[in-house]
Amino acid sequence: MKSVSLLGSTGSIGVQSLDIIRKNGMRVTALAAKSNADRLIEQALEFKPKAVCIYCSDKADYLRDKLSGSGIGVLSGMDGLCEAACMDGTDILINSVVGMVGLQPTLAAIDAGIDIALANKETLVTGGCIVTEAARSKGVKIYPVDSEHSAIFQSLQGSRRQDLRKIILTASGGPFFGKKKSELSEMTAADALKHPTWNMGAKITIDSATLMNKGLEFIEAMWLFGVSPSDIEIVIHRESVIHSAVEYADGSVIAQLGVPDMRIPIQYALLYPARVDFGAKRLSLTDYGCLSFYRPDYDTFDCLTACIKAAGQPDTTAAVIANGANEEAVQHFLNGRIKFLDIGRLVTEAMESEKICEINTLDDILSADRSAREFVNRRLST
Repeated sequence: MKSVSLLGSTGSIGVQSLDIIRKNGMRVTALAAKSNADRLIEQALEFKPKAVCIYCSDKADYLRDKLSGSGIGVLSGMDGLCEAACMDGTDILINSVVGMVGLQPTLAAIDAGIDIALANKETLVTGGCIVTEAARSKGVKIYPVDSEHSAIFQSLQGSRRQDLRKIILTASGGPFFGKKKSELSEMTAADALKHPTWNMGAKITIDSATLMNKGLEFIEAMWLFGVSPSDIEIVIHRESVIHSAVEYADGSVIAQLGVPDMRIPIQYALLYPARVDFGAKRLSLTDYGCLSFYRPDYDTFDCLTACIKAAGQPDTTAAVIANGANEEAVQHFLNGRIKFLDIGRLVTEAMESEKICEINTLDDILSADRSAREFVNRRLST
C-alpha cells in the first residue's frame, strides 16, 4: 500500500484526497497546510503522519503545543513544505497547494525520486521546462489530478501517442458565462464566487470566473502531454459531464465522462491503473437529457487571451509573469481593492510591460514572478 505526503491538506482537494486515502487504507507520511492550524491538527491526530507543516510560520509554535507528546514533528515555511514533500517513506506526493508556492516542493520531491499526483497547476505553468526535464531525468511519473487533465490522461490510455491529433479541453465557463464586459464591470467577489458546478477554494473559483483557470490548464496540458498550442482546443461545456477528450488521426474522439466529483481523478492518480469503487454517484446521461458546447469568448475574458499568448512562448517567463500578476490581482480583488475587470487588465499590462526572458534555472522563475507581483502593486499605488 502506498504512503502519501499531502500538501494542501485542509483545502478542498486536500480534504477529498484524505477521504480517498481513508477509504483505501493508505498511509500518510506528511500533511501540510497554509494557515488552517486547527484543521491540520485534527487531520494529524487522525492520520498520524511523521510530520505536519504549516506554511504560515507564525502558527508553528501553536501546532507544536497542540501536538506535544504525539510524536508528530512540526515544520513551517517553504523549507518545511519541501521537507514534507520528500518525507522518508513517501511513495507519492499529492501537491494540492494553491499558487506558485507549489513549484519548489514539487522539484524537491522529484529530486528525491518521488512520484507526483499533481493538483497544483502552477507548478507546470511556471516551471514546466525544468519540472518535466527533472522528472524525465529522475524517472519520476507525474499523474494529473485536475479533472480535465485526468480525463485527457485516461482518454490516451491504450492508444499510440503519434496518432493523437488534438486535445479538447473542456471548461464550465464559470459564473459569468455569456456575459459581456459591460455586464462584468460591477461584479463583486461574492458574484464571482458562485460557481455553477464545482465547490473550490476562493482563488481557483475567481480564476474560473475570469477563465484564467482554463488558460493555466491550457499551458499545463502542453507540458503534461507534450503538445503545442495549436494542438489544443478549448470548449465551453456547462454541464461538466465530459471532463475533456482527445481526437485521433482517424477522426475518432475519445472522452472521459462522469459526475463532477474530484475524488474520481484523485483516486485514479493515486491508484493508477486500478479503478476501485469508493461510492461515487453514478452518471445518468438520461438525467442530464442534453449536453451543450460553446466557443470561449476571448474578447471578454482577457485572462484567457493572455494565457494563450504566453503559451506560444514556451521555455520563457511569459507564463510566469501572467500567473504572478494574476495571483496578486486576485488577492486584491478578494480584498475589495480592485474591480473584477481589473484582474484581466493587470495581467495583460504585466505581459506587455515586463521583460520576457528564457528560463534556465529556478531563480529565473522566482525573479520573474516577483517582478510581476511588484508591477501589479506599483500600478495600484499610482
